[in-house]
Amino acid sequence: MMNNSLKSQYNFPAGTIVSGKWHQQSYTLIKELGYGANGIVYLAAGAQGNVALKFSDNHTSITSEVNVLKAFAKVQGSALGPSLLDVDDWAKGEKNIPFYCMEYIEGPDLLAFVQKKGASWRPVLILQLLKDLERLHQSGWVFGDLKPENLIVTGPPPTIRCIDVGGTTIQGRAIKEFTEFFDRGYWGAGSRKAEPAYDLFAAAMIMVNMAIPKRFSKRGNGLTQILDVVHKNNELSPYKGVLSKALKGEYRSAGEMREELLLDIASTPRPQPRMDTSRNRYTRNVPNKPSSRQQKYHQKKKPKGGLAETVLIILIVAALYFLYIYGQLL
Repeated sequence: MMNNSLKSQYNFPAGTIVSGKWHQQSYTLIKELGYGANGIVYLAAGAQGNVALKFSDNHTSITSEVNVLKAFAKVQGSALGPSLLDVDDWAKGEKNIPFYCMEYIEGPDLLAFVQKKGASWRPVLILQLLKDLERLHQSGWVFGDLKPENLIVTGPPPTIRCIDVGGTTIQGRAIKEFTEFFDRGYWGAGSRKAEPAYDLFAAAMIMVNMAIPKRFSKRGNGLTQILDVVHKNNELSPYKGVLSKALKGEYRSAGEMREELLLDIASTPRPQPRMDTSRNRYTRNVPNKPSSRQQKYHQKKKPKGGLAETVLIILIVAALYFLYIYGQLL
């Protein structure tokens, strides 16, 4: 985290006007959005509307993050990170404070969105994330500090976006920033080398965190502990195959993980609506169990071809659900 003495130097009140020394762009600070190891971010009003300004006393850090945002802009079809709008210095007294201006991404963070909209959005958003990660990895980068706090869901349509690229690292180097719960090094599941498998471990842990909002600490063998949690949790167990491979580093790419997750989603049964005659409307409750006499009647009436018909119905329902999920991603 950014040390407190440094944070106090950048504790600017609302209404402060920041004027760029070189590009002559002016911004009016509205409020602080957050701070971390490399600087502090403010919401500000500029000529383009609301924007986010990041200040730092570290020119190297600013340059690195600006380069990452420029690289993001070159990743075709991806909107994972914010757009870069301006890079400048603020001449405040005798001191030049480096800053950059980026798109302000507004919306709830990933966990807040899922809590409000429902668990059915979990796999949909992870599929979006994996799609963007695949493009980012193909361009030679690894996101690094991947966690729900850094992911905002904006829209409509609901789209997952990132608000902090400080941990993004060129593949092959050491990860610059990480958060223990999402770091495979902390859990003893691999190194902190920047490679696609590092991000995919974090993506799996995000799925765990969405199902279990209260994060837990490592006890004993970290990987065994997480796999045990996945197998015992009813919300995670349908995806245990995908999660296990991601946690063990067995996927070669985000695209491969995404394809297998799609198959798991398509094969996961969903509760079907039924008519609640007492309230005269549809509900998603499980139908009442038939009486033993009704069961015997249906057993007698069941046609010989019932098994084939049941399999066909299951396949049709799975296909429809697959198309529904796919439609959410377009």
